[in-house]
Amino acid sequence: MKRIAFIATGCFFVAFNILSAFPAERSEYWRQRVSLFESLPVNSTDIIFIGNSITDGGELTELFNDLRVKNRGINSDDIDGVTDRIDCILAGRPAKIFLLIGINDVSHNVSLSSLLSKYETLINIICEQSPESKLYVQSVMPINNDFNRYKNLRGKEDLINSFNSGLQELASQKGIVYIDLWPALAVADSDKLDPRYTNDGLHLTGEGYLAWANHIKPYLFE
Repeated sequence: MKRIAFIATGCFFVAFNILSAFPAERSEYWRQRVSLFESLPVNSTDIIFIGNSITDGGELTELFNDLRVKNRGINSDDIDGVTDRIDCILAGRPAKIFLLIGINDVSHNVSLSSLLSKYETLINIICEQSPESKLYVQSVMPINNDFNRYKNLRGKEDLINSFNSGLQELASQKGIVYIDLWPALAVADSDKLDPRYTNDGLHLTGEGYLAWANHIKPYLFE
């Protein structure tokens, strides 16, 4: 019993120090989720979805009807946040990683060059630490400012388009699969997130998640 207690204490100490090393501005929720993810194992058969609130809000195992699918999304996360917490995922050498991140960085007025530089750093870490994992880079989803909800995203449509073009080129250079989500989610011939799929211009409703999941499924099972 003493040995078990010692091990448990040691694990807590390691986890506490890992969390303490993160920047102070990380939210309580972010730290809670990271602590949970540190406690949940990832293995080589898993399919991991990493992202922000859009990923966090999806019941992914049910959407894809696959127990291998694990959700590692955190509300309000950004590229730096994913980079800070990626190690515990990569340690398990998952079969596939689906990455959907960057819209919060756009809302924080990060420049295009910085967006792409941060993203490239994240890609490099994933490829170096878990070369066995097949990485899928998802485009940043379209937004719809007609809802007038997110003032920090007003007028950012051109930046989002440029960012996605940069991600596509980056993925091509590194031999990574790029998934363009716009055919599934945008109004035809427009830059707007289809109002059928959202109630705030950014996040997905149930119908939106179904449209996204149906678009992703061929990559999930290839």
